[in-house]
Amino acid sequence: MNICSYTYEEFLNLVRSFHGHVAPGVIIGGFMVDLALATLQAEEPAGAICETSSCLPDAIQLLTPCTIGNGRLKVVNIGRFALAVWAKNQGKAIRVFLDPAKLAAWPAINAWFLKLKPKKEQDSKAMKKEIKEAGSQICSLHHVKLNPAFVTGESHVLYGICPTCKELYPTVHGVRCLACQGKAPYIKSPTKD
Repeated sequence: MNICSYTYEEFLNLVRSFHGHVAPGVIIGGFMVDLALATLQAEEPAGAICETSSCLPDAIQLLTPCTIGNGRLKVVNIGRFALAVWAKNQGKAIRVFLDPAKLAAWPAINAWFLKLKPKKEQDSKAMKKEIKEAGSQICSLHHVKLNPAFVTGESHVLYGICPTCKELYPTVHGVRCLACQGKAPYIKSPTKD
């Protein structure tokens, strides 16, 4: 059993080293990426969209050249455990999602994904066994047309110096950077050392 070019055990080791532990969501994500790429039938995907920020983006980054850092992976967190990949110069993508209609046959995966039991009560060993047995059988796919707004990169964005904090920022954000507009994730703005 392989997940893309890795044996199952090699993929688990890769997940452990990248994600910090062998997370069920990343393992399932590996099967989803494998299914998407096999269906896409391209040498490599030109881009990917992930519909959740939990676990699944790591599987995409591990198995494709699409990463958040290079801009080829867009995380559009709408809360669905789904991904889409596309080949270069194509206006359509392959979308793969964890199909709740198929989870009933896999009680441990179902309990984990739907959070039917607290984490302490879940049978991790049974769940990982089911994930390996189920593979991509718990997923469904369909072809989707891409919204160009999600595919275009920001490679031609102009940068300026924020007049307030004196840091570089994309000028499309306005006359000041987003942080100085009150959208920073900090309670107090960082001070320069």
